[in-house]
Amino acid sequence: MDLELTPRPLETHVAWHHDDVADESQWTVELTDADKRELDHALTVAKSHSDSLLDIGLAQFPLDGLAKKLEKIEADLIDGPRGFVRLRTLDTAKYSDDDLTMLYWGIGIHLGDPWPQNHFGHVMGDVTDQGKRLDDPTLRGNEIGGVGLDYHTDGADIIGLMCLRKAKRGGLSCVANVVAIYNELVASRPDLIAALYEPLPFDARQEQAKGARPYYMMPIFTEQGGRLFTRFIPQYVLASQKHPDAPRLSDTAREALSTVSAMARDPRYNVYMDLAPGEMQFINNYHVLHGRQEYEDDVANGYKRHLKRLWLSTRHLKDRPDLFRKREHSHWADNISVSRIKAVEKPN
Repeated sequence: MDLELTPRPLETHVAWHHDDVADESQWTVELTDADKRELDHALTVAKSHSDSLLDIGLAQFPLDGLAKKLEKIEADLIDGPRGFVRLRTLDTAKYSDDDLTMLYWGIGIHLGDPWPQNHFGHVMGDVTDQGKRLDDPTLRGNEIGGVGLDYHTDGADIIGLMCLRKAKRGGLSCVANVVAIYNELVASRPDLIAALYEPLPFDARQEQAKGARPYYMMPIFTEQGGRLFTRFIPQYVLASQKHPDAPRLSDTAREALSTVSAMARDPRYNVYMDLAPGEMQFINNYHVLHGRQEYEDDVANGYKRHLKRLWLSTRHLKDRPDLFRKREHSHWADNISVSRIKAVEKPN
């Protein structure tokens, strides 16, 4: 490995473990009455312009004091010691699901620019049971219901979720500090970190551009300007091995993927949050891995876990590696759209 790629400690200020963040008030921002009045006004302005999220930019969703608060949240997500925040709460009794989604969109665009999340070009996604089977080769985590999702990253700078409906039981969101995991492995197993600095194949889930390979190459860990950038989706890396022309994974790379996953599942490195309807979670996708518990729905009684999802490109981060500067799936942006899965009726 080149000297410049030799793993070294990075962003050591992001050193939290579970006990450091056990107090939820440390990472929860409450919307004040003034914030809610601003949001109500911004929603009125936005809806007078268009009912389509795609027509709503910063000018159509004006915020004042809350905009400054969101700017600080964005900076804290990128430069701060935690890399995650819960924002609460939008009034689910006052607003329809469509209005809640517009409010969430408006908050999101003050934190960053929306990125497409799949080959449909969805810039607003749905995380809910969409009836897909576990053996479907196109399956993505937001489409499968019931099962837990192991720790992973997504494909943008900041990842946002807003809860519309909770499951009947389970389904808690969880985050893990991948920076702490990285730094501890730099000290104890630098060979594993070195293996994850090498480009690895990721299965494209059949969403590649026409004529492109069914996998793409990307390292798990990348350093740029003293920052750590992470793309950790071990399920996709392992799935790449079904393609005969994909590079074979070394035993060290397999051990490294397994070790990072096991450390993320270790309670010392993670924290769970029970997102209630109207609550939002935003995370730094390079510093924090995320997942969820398994859960049970009860659709007949209005319990079907349903979250709205945003992928955002932060305006705060000025320098990034080439692989994170432009999408590896640029064709996803050819037809920008919004996912429109309706949530079940609210439980009584």
